[in-house]
Amino acid sequence: MESTSYWLLFFSAAFAINISPGPDLIYILSKTIAQGRKIGIISSLGIWSGALVHVFAAALGLSAILATSALAFSLVKYIGAAYLVFLGIQALRSKGISFEMPVVSGSEVTAWKAFRQGALVDILNPKVAIFFMAFLPQFIRPELGHNSVQIIILGALVILVAIPVEFLVVLTAAQTTGFFRKNRRLSVWLDRILGSVLIGLGIRLALTENHNS
Repeated sequence: MESTSYWLLFFSAAFAINISPGPDLIYILSKTIAQGRKIGIISSLGIWSGALVHVFAAALGLSAILATSALAFSLVKYIGAAYLVFLGIQALRSKGISFEMPVVSGSEVTAWKAFRQGALVDILNPKVAIFFMAFLPQFIRPELGHNSVQIIILGALVILVAIPVEFLVVLTAAQTTGFFRKNRRLSVWLDRILGSVLIGLGIRLALTENHNS
């Protein structure tokens, strides 16, 4: 019974965290609507890979540096905020053309570029590092030992919970893409909204204080 309560609490918390709106979901949503289901899924893979980097960092104790060092936290924070603002500005300047079917050109969004951007969106968010460092240790069971291994396993489970959640977001967004492609005015406004949200998230991240330091 105790084990059942433990896992119920863990997976409930992991699910609540993964459905919370944030840079990850916004990025996946925008890339899916702009480039289609395939790029949306690849963007999700990038996000999950970035999260896995934070999991291993937490296991190695590197996230503790961000939690205790104001300089390290600020450095990663401002780089991440600038990157989100950059993506937002790109969306604002798109004039709705991001909803058109991509053509072969030098500016085409490749699978590798979508994956890389997704990974960077997650890696350059110090709040993700702080989250894994603060959240995962709460579920460590001392009697099992090997704390680092437990953190890696628990972190991987959090990411596994994110997979169906974000996959559903991709499928839902992909279904609406055709509609927006036929309605240029709406697609322009949605680009503006997504761009503004990304810039807002970047500004919010820049203003975030490290309460752990």
